[in-house]
Amino acid sequence: MKKILLVLALILSAAAAFGQYGGGNNANGPQYWPSSHPAHASYAPIAQEQSLIASSGYTSAQGERPASDFPQPPQKPLGDIARELKKEHAQVKKARIVWEN
Repeated sequence: MKKILLVLALILSAAAAFGQYGGGNNANGPQYWPSSHPAHASYAPIAQEQSLIASSGYTSAQGERPASDFPQPPQKPLGDIARELKKEHAQVKKARIVWEN
């Protein structure tokens, strides 16, 4: 049974390798010819400006808003956060067995 599976796997992999080679088109495989664009570098007048936004209104602003306009929640001091993490770590179960090499 193993020999039959091995032979089938070899035949399948050989077929896949031959398929990737080019499918028997020619010795170099399939050829790709890019389409030509003769008017690619010709001069033309600049097109009119088009809006990408659905609304027809125009909005403009200048300057910067001060940081006080964006209230931030009070932040905990880093020391308090570290103390809380240390308490949580102390409450976690410890391993019963300690392995030392």
